Amino acid sequence: MKKLTHKTMEDFAKSCGVSRPTLSKYFDDPTSVKSATRALIEAALRSSDYQPNLYARNLNRKRTRNIGILVPALTDPFYAEMVNRLELRLRNEGYWPIVFSSHGLQELEAEAVNTMLSLKVAGALVAPLGLKSDPRAFERLAQNLPIVYFDTYIEGNTPFIGNNNYQSVATIVEYLCRSGDVPAYLDIPHVNHNSPERLASYIATMEAAGFEPLVIPTSTAYTWEFERVGYERMDGLFRARSLPRKTILCANDRLAFGVMSAAFAHRLKVGRQKGDDLRVAAHDDHPLSRYICPPLTTMAQDFAAMTASSVSTLLTLLGEPGASDQTIAGKVSLDGTLVMRQSA
Repeated sequence: MKKLTHKTMEDFAKSCGVSRPTLSKYFDDPTSVKSATRALIEAALRSSDYQPNLYARNLNRKRTRNIGILVPALTDPFYAEMVNRLELRLRNEGYWPIVFSSHGLQELEAEAVNTMLSLKVAGALVAPLGLKSDPRAFERLAQNLPIVYFDTYIEGNTPFIGNNNYQSVATIVEYLCRSGDVPAYLDIPHVNHNSPERLASYIATMEAAGFEPLVIPTSTAYTWEFERVGYERMDGLFRARSLPRKTILCANDRLAFGVMSAAFAHRLKVGRQKGDDLRVAAHDDHPLSRYICPPLTTMAQDFAAMTASSVSTLLTLLGEPGASDQTIAGKVSLDGTLVMRQSA
């Protein structure tokens, strides 16, 4: 049976026999209208091809059911996993997530902020670039809607949920020291606050254990191409036969991917068995880390807790029923978990 055609909400409301405000109320919340009216509208929907223009309706509201999610790069496995989890959680809460990537560029991050404001999103979950961010853009965003930072933050009073870098790096340094040669630390371009925190924790933990810290500095001032940085830095050391230690702790998993690729290119075997050339360990436990060869020993960030805490904090700020009893913490630091695999 061919469905009826209705081009506008007014046409569809007339066909249902209800007023346009009543129909609009139904689309906002079906339970807000009488059961008999709801049954009438739903029967009409089944016989019609009408679909409400949600974009236009959201623009006309003071507050939409949209939530902006902004990350530095969707190609980063950590952020891809976080976006996936945040999207599903927000959908379960009745919100429509809209995802933005700044691609590591300040101008695109500022553009994403302006777009969220123009779309009148109800709130935002943001992992800012960090050192390259324009704080004024986020000040403007925070003046107009609730935001929660995750993974990294801009200084200020905005709620933040992230990893406890001091605990997690200390944990893996202690493991590497007691299980083999003490580690050198391969640093990363300092793109946000995570980078210097992890470096500081490595140095402090090594010194507390009575070992000399040995930092392999990054040769790049700013980039998000961490695999390339790891490959090029280690390729240079291998070519010069100047590997400082047989255990390398990388600032994150993506850096380690580059290190292990360079080792393979130089016919060096990564692993913790007798006769292996070097051990490699890292931080984050990206979704791909267990599938590289050999599987990567790393510190796992708590994706589930970061997702749950970020969304529940935002829902509390939005005044959602059932979320109002939660106390908003300024900064939440989640401990990491050591995942021992074959690389170290």
